[in-house]
Parts: sequence; structure tokens; C-alpha cells
Amino acid sequence: MGIVSWIILGLLAGVIAKILLPGRDPGGLVGTTVTGIAGAFVGGWISSKFFDRPVEKDFFDPATWGAAIGGAFVLLVVYRLLFGNSRN
Repeated sequence: MGIVSWIILGLLAGVIAKILLPGRDPGGLVGTTVTGIAGAFVGGWISSKFFDRPVEKDFFDPATWGAAIGGAFVLLVVYRLLFGNSRN
């Protein structure tokens, strides 16, 4: 995948993770994209390390999307555990 594909995947994975874990998080569009891209890397690492399922480099691979969304979700949970839930 090229850089544009990673950005699109990160943006969509970050948005889906924020929908699954609603609340106010800082960062807006850029923060969501960075969370999604970092989540894709974290999810890919978790997938290959613990599930013995390396993520393909195909944009339309369901495992890639699942790993990216799962990784972004994990990052949001860790963020909220470290810095508290910002719902007020």
C-alpha cells in the first residue's frame, strides 16, 4: 500500500474506532487519522505476534481493516486509561 492508502485506512479506522468508543478526544481529524495509522501498525503487530496471522499489504483485505480498527480501538482505550475519559 502506498502512503495515501495508509492515510485513508488510518482515517477510516480511527473514525470507526471512535464510533465504537464514543467520547470527546482531542485532535480532531488529524488526531483521528494519526490514531488510525498508529492503530494499523499496532493491530498488525498484534495480529502477527499473537494470532500468527500476518496482515497482507492489500488495501481491501478484511484482516488489514480488522487489525487497523482493533489497533485504533486499543490505542483509544489505553489513552483513556492513562489520561481519563474526557466526557463531561
